[in-house]
Amino acid sequence: MKKSAAAAILLSGFLCGGGNLFAHGATQSVQPAAARGNESSIDQEIAMLRSDLRANRKQVIAANMKLTETEAEKFWPIYDQYVNELVKINDTKYALIKEYLQSTNLTEEQVDNLSKKWLEVDESVVQLRLKYIPIFRKSLSAKGTALFFQIERRVQMMIDLQLTSMLPLVEP
Repeated sequence: MKKSAAAAILLSGFLCGGGNLFAHGATQSVQPAAARGNESSIDQEIAMLRSDLRANRKQVIAANMKLTETEAEKFWPIYDQYVNELVKINDTKYALIKEYLQSTNLTEEQVDNLSKKWLEVDESVVQLRLKYIPIFRKSLSAKGTALFFQIERRVQMMIDLQLTSMLPLVEP
């Protein structure tokens, strides 16, 4: 577990200071696009952030999974396939973030729509995980599969916590 804690600290340090979108600090929120700059700037920040997060996620998982050579040969291609599907789901999440950041005065209908879409993204991630349990079981034991999903969920929760804490709250 010492390696897990070190990896979590490493990832947490990255999230708090290494990613451009998160570099604002824990007490500030990301400003709406109208106050920050143009749309391409947001797109570039999100693209860089996502690339960095994927690399760091893989490092954390590699550092915490005790894979044999045989397991690793089977696991990593499945992992890459899983991440590719997760990226597609997260495309929707980051589009929602972008839409939210670009909005200056959301209507009740827009807020309802964003809330529902965000929950649909969460549900899609759950469905993806359920889909991949038997797929990962082809390369890992039940405990190894459970360990992978524990690590993956912790990393995702840290990312989501950091991300959502940076977004301004909806004004009532």
